[in-house]
Amino acid sequence: MTDWWLQPALLGNEPLRLAAAALAWVVAGVALSAVRRLGLRRVEAWTQRTTTRLDDVLVAVLRSVRPGFLWLLAGWFATRLLTLDPAFDGALRTAAILVVLLQIGVAANVGLQSLGTYYRDREEVDGGRRTTVAAFTFLGRLVLYVVVVLLILENLGVDITALLAGIGIGAVAIGLALQNILGDLFASLSILFDKPFEIGDFVVVDDLSGTIENVGLRTTRVRALSGEQLVFANNDLLQSRIRNYKRMRERRAVVALGVTYDTPSERLRELPDVIRTIIEAQDGVRFDRAHFKAFGASSLDFEVVYWVLEPDYETYMNVNQAIHLELFDAFAARGVEFAFPTRTVHVVPTGGGDAGPAPSSTTAGTP
Repeated sequence: MTDWWLQPALLGNEPLRLAAAALAWVVAGVALSAVRRLGLRRVEAWTQRTTTRLDDVLVAVLRSVRPGFLWLLAGWFATRLLTLDPAFDGALRTAAILVVLLQIGVAANVGLQSLGTYYRDREEVDGGRRTTVAAFTFLGRLVLYVVVVLLILENLGVDITALLAGIGIGAVAIGLALQNILGDLFASLSILFDKPFEIGDFVVVDDLSGTIENVGLRTTRVRALSGEQLVFANNDLLQSRIRNYKRMRERRAVVALGVTYDTPSERLRELPDVIRTIIEAQDGVRFDRAHFKAFGASSLDFEVVYWVLEPDYETYMNVNQAIHLELFDAFAARGVEFAFPTRTVHVVPTGGGDAGPAPSSTTAGTP
């Protein structure tokens, strides 16, 4: 008598082989589900110990992997133990690939949405940048959907070569027609992530200056010191040389002083130390140097350099004013006069005879 469990039964497979495949399906399904559950628990515990919310994106992606997908995947692996008709086996393989593609698409979609939500909800991201993030999240999801659909069609036996060619030609045409707009859109994304400036920063672009008010999808708006609003295309703005004064840590001051030529040499030697003492007496100032720099056209020139340790412009000007007033008083107390542009005119007398030395007169110009 032939053993019944070794006789062909379902799909040409004996009961023993079918039982082994069923057992493998259950074991693989339970194992994959346990791995998912354990991995998700470990990742969630890890994210609770971190201060950033960026790792929550990973949790959302892991949660998007559904248990049903894992059981379907385990079932496909279990069918590898069976002897199947080539046509039926090919259909199962195609179905498994489609399920995997759909799961990858779902996980990637959840990841993009979570990443977009993370950047939109950050405190330093203003309304304009939230719009930018939302737009790029939508574009990313759209590209994802197109790729997944094309892969599904290809696995279903559809010839997508002509379709891809048509999409490529259309994309090139759209890109050429919208290259300026797309350039501004990608520049907006670059501003978002690279952060060359933020809302409230005072910037100088070429000969224009003002405070950043808004960063949008295509343009950045700057409020000028004179009150009007300046609108820059994002792409043009990034291609310019931007000076961001809010990012300063300290301000450097260079002061040029000129004293008259009749200043005694002993006074000239004293002045660098006098200047140093005045500057070092100020709070929040670091003295750099003070030198008798040059013999000017109508003055003996000194150059003074110091650093104001706070970037605030009003603080910088207050310190400058205090130092300048102290210098004025110190120079006056020592009888040192500040020079200003002068011109000496030599008058040559007309007529014969020896008229003696020519008189001269000095006229002062405006400082």
